[in-house]
Amino acid sequence: QVQLVESGGGWVQAGGSLRLSCAASGRTFSRYFMGWFRQAPGKEREFVATISGPGNWLDYADSAKGRFTIYRDNAKDTVYLRMAGLRPGDTAVYYCAAAEVFSRDSYSYVAWGQGTQVTVSS
Repeated sequence: QVQLVESGGGWVQAGGSLRLSCAASGRTFSRYFMGWFRQAPGKEREFVATISGPGNWLDYADSAKGRFTIYRDNAKDTVYLRMAGLRPGDTAVYYCAAAEVFSRDSYSYVAWGQGTQVTVSS
């Protein structure tokens, strides 16, 4: 089983940028599809973005398109989420997760990180 640790969250003003990182260990990272999800207080966890093992398949939630970029460095066993044009509505705990299929469904993901808080102020 792969283990995941997120970092890079924090506080930012609206319009600002952050880059989240998710470091993996334990199994062959490049075989996994990696995803980012987020959960705001009182809301369901929602899909943000996903990327295939080689990095050639990408998918984004509508809320992320044009503002967020998911990418990975398999040599470093790390997946990233670069976020720009942040809005207060992006405030949430962001989680990375690993799956063996290309999916937006959180139930497809077999390993999860502990989450990193992103707070966007207006």
